[in-house]
Amino acid sequence: MARSSLFLRCSACALLLTFGTSAQETQVTSESSIWDVNHPEGPTFDQIIDTREGTWMNVDVSPDGKSIAFDLLGDLYMMPIEGASTEAKPNPVIQLTSGMAWDMQPRFSPDGKSIAFTSDRTGDQKKGGDNIWTLNLDTGDLTQITQESFRLLNNPAWSPDGNYLVARKHFTSRRSLGTGEIWMYHKSGIKGGATSGVALTRKTNEQKDINEPVFSPDGRYLYFSEDASPGNTFEYDKDSNGQIYVIHRLDLEKGERETLIQGPGGACRPTPSPDGQTLAFIRRLDGRSALHLYDLNSGAISILDRDMERDMQETWAIHGVYPAMAWTPDSESLVYWARGKLWQWQVNSSERQLIPFHIKGTREMMHPVRRKVDVAPETFPAKMLRWAQRSPDGHSIVFQALGHLYIKALPSGEPQRLTTQTRDFEFYPRFSPDGSHLVYTTWNDASLGTVRILALDEGPKEEGRVLSTVPGHYIDPVISPDGTKVVFERIGGGWLTSPLWSRDQGIFLVSTDGSQAPQRVTRSGHRPQFGK
Repeated sequence: MARSSLFLRCSACALLLTFGTSAQETQVTSESSIWDVNHPEGPTFDQIIDTREGTWMNVDVSPDGKSIAFDLLGDLYMMPIEGASTEAKPNPVIQLTSGMAWDMQPRFSPDGKSIAFTSDRTGDQKKGGDNIWTLNLDTGDLTQITQESFRLLNNPAWSPDGNYLVARKHFTSRRSLGTGEIWMYHKSGIKGGATSGVALTRKTNEQKDINEPVFSPDGRYLYFSEDASPGNTFEYDKDSNGQIYVIHRLDLEKGERETLIQGPGGACRPTPSPDGQTLAFIRRLDGRSALHLYDLNSGAISILDRDMERDMQETWAIHGVYPAMAWTPDSESLVYWARGKLWQWQVNSSERQLIPFHIKGTREMMHPVRRKVDVAPETFPAKMLRWAQRSPDGHSIVFQALGHLYIKALPSGEPQRLTTQTRDFEFYPRFSPDGSHLVYTTWNDASLGTVRILALDEGPKEEGRVLSTVPGHYIDPVISPDGTKVVFERIGGGWLTSPLWSRDQGIFLVSTDGSQAPQRVTRSGHRPQFGK
């Protein structure tokens, strides 16, 4: 298939001419009501690009084996598999997309006529966000496949018949980075009436990732990676020497799912060979990521390249655990990115071969928003006031800021520290019903916490009198209506705080004059209150 179509050559020339222009400033008008990712409001400038290496580059090989497509700095490129530069003759690197939208993860269609990719460009619904698009390599026409504005998509892969695309759909919940599912869409896209997809997998929980979908060459199976670390919550301190990600295989005929590759070092970025005999994948080995080959008949695993870039198994790998790679059509070589370069490795040889590239041009960019910030000023505004409590007579308010308690006369008094100590942080202030006293808790990473009471009519003191008798983790103290007792909750530590003094938990009652030691009222319940 011809890769040097007239359209592509002319487009490359036009882009180079555009890159030569001086910095432009986008006109801001009152009629601007729709945000266009490629044409944002505000001044822009042209940044010169001149590079022979790139970061986290996804690469694919054309069905005829003559060309590769890759992403670099948010644009898509295509060049001969032997390598090229933007100024090479007669076969230069061809820039397929441009603009301020971020385009990535190009994948050739089975007939080689189109490329699917991920882009945050503004689409048919006049909204941005990561969606799946296709680019016709002969005409340059773009087709929007998905139209999500919240459940964003990435990592597209074609079905072997070229009629469908699978992609990872991203879901968020209580934690911002969430999890993923694999969805399938028809190639006709939203203009063809294919406005919704079909879920091929469902998330098993709200925090463990599913990623990197790809069809087997015969279309029967779907391979994908999943975070299989223990528990239902994402943790940052996972052991990469153990198992984090595994590779699953879903039988699309029977609906059965099996874990294909697992074990120490994990497994990610499944990449089946065109002949269906081998699955390339990434695994952590001795603290470094390595490219492995899995024999789909025998189950034997061999190492191809030990010098890969570090994968993202420990992190939330929203856009893939490792950049996409590809086989050549004869199943004899793998093309992939590592250490800033593109490489080709013949599986029967002992070393990889560099695929050189040289990209020269510009990128339209916006200036970062910057504010002048004073370094270590004498005073600064406190922006997070916690546990604000108005006094019973309405004349003052108590709150916590920067770890200590303050009192402010209403309406315009100057806030004053209630204590002078600097050893502990102070929390959970609460007035007595008559406003004469204040109860609160303290915390210190070394000595743990206390419950304290402070007389407000005696002026500032170093600290309040301790009511609790042992160190602990104390919250929500409340004074009884007659002022003689205090009820509070004692909780456990762990995670970010000390686990010590965590066994005796519950709701406790103590006298304000210290004559009665704390007594537990109940082991259950939270936020205790006195009735009137």
